[in-house]
Amino acid sequence: DRISRNVSDFSSLIEDLNRLNISFVCIKEEFDTSKPMGKAMMYIASVFAQLERETIAERVRDNMLMLARTGRWLGGTPPTGYTSEKTREILIDGKVKTACQLREAPAELNAIDLIYDKFLELHSISGVSKYLIAQGVKSRSGKHYSLLGIKQILQNPVYCTADKAAFHYFTQQNADVCFAETDCKGKYGLLAYNKRDYKKRHAPRQAMDKWIIAIGRHRGRVPGQKWVAVQNILQENRPSGTRAGNMHNDYSLLSGLIHCGVCGSRMFAKHRSGKGGRGEQFDYICNNKLRGGTRLCNCQNLSGQRTDALVCDVLMPYANSSPRLFSLLEALKADLQRQKRQSQSASIESSIQNCNREMEHLVDALSQTGLGEALVQRVNAKMTELDKARTELIRQRDALQKAGGQAVNPEMQIEYLADKLCQIKRCFSDLTTVEKRTLIRQLVHKIVWDGKDFRIMLSGREQSQRQ
Repeated sequence: DRISRNVSDFSSLIEDLNRLNISFVCIKEEFDTSKPMGKAMMYIASVFAQLERETIAERVRDNMLMLARTGRWLGGTPPTGYTSEKTREILIDGKVKTACQLREAPAELNAIDLIYDKFLELHSISGVSKYLIAQGVKSRSGKHYSLLGIKQILQNPVYCTADKAAFHYFTQQNADVCFAETDCKGKYGLLAYNKRDYKKRHAPRQAMDKWIIAIGRHRGRVPGQKWVAVQNILQENRPSGTRAGNMHNDYSLLSGLIHCGVCGSRMFAKHRSGKGGRGEQFDYICNNKLRGGTRLCNCQNLSGQRTDALVCDVLMPYANSSPRLFSLLEALKADLQRQKRQSQSASIESSIQNCNREMEHLVDALSQTGLGEALVQRVNAKMTELDKARTELIRQRDALQKAGGQAVNPEMQIEYLADKLCQIKRCFSDLTTVEKRTLIRQLVHKIVWDGKDFRIMLSGREQSQRQ
């Protein structure tokens, strides 16, 4: 069991040794694989070694499940916005039980709120980073938030409120949820266990179906619907082999959509620097070239403004003649409406949560003794005002959800799309950068630049243009 605690691994090792005419001899246990009985005893020992390994793993998991149901913080560096505090509890037999739980750090939690709100607005981690730098918001170490740090904050369930939206999300992800839907009171936050695989180097994140989710003892900060909306955006922004990563600057149309024909890497927009460069000028540069210079890739750069204009000139005639334009415009409209509804819904849910939080604080204030009559009246008036605001927000949320699920009149939809079809060339220049990018993604499958020509692959066709 000191060589391997897996029967198949041990068997393959012995087979490799046999092929090399090497016998394995264990002096203490007197096992000798050169003899049939010794080989059989070794295999029997390996079976019990595997049984021991699996038993230990099962006990550890059962222990994690038990601790998860208590909502305890198991130690380590507390997440941004919280500190770890020891609590003591006297048991029935007089023994003192100590545990840890998270306590709020208000200054850091304000930064957490800002990160979530700006990400829902910009849909960009780098955009959030630039905003925090411009506002002078720094981490607890006094340094600017890194891109990885911002992403980890956005992915951490510790800020998510334990409500029904969060329960359904983690249930759909097949996570091990240690509470029932009836326990979702929308007050406390979540704790996630078994998020990383510490058996591997650098402890990579595990798939969500291996997580253990429990209700913590700290207050939730981000409503479940808002937190789930952030996860969906992060998932959509993730590049894949068949889909380009989303572009997050405010000046280029094709960043991440162009592929280098020399090395196959994606090409990204980068502002020109130096004496000859102006602030508004940029180029598309191969990612390998950005990382390691011409030693990794020597593909020639593309002029950003010229390439964007040329691609748009190619797309306009194709857009007006494509029989698939109605479906493309419909997909474009649905995509933009979905993004707008998602952002509005998350904003309304956040406002409802803020009203609930303020009302709870007022209730706590009323529970104190010794309050003057004037102060009580002011608190009651504020409670009435918050209740009206909360009722209106709930009405808006329900109306938005109902509108999102209603079917559109087909005749009105055809009339709308036909009108857009006639106006596409005239109104393209009036679209925002995000709208232009979305339309281009609906029309373009892939663009390849080999240093001399670039090929535009769109809707089953391919057109070559010389830059």
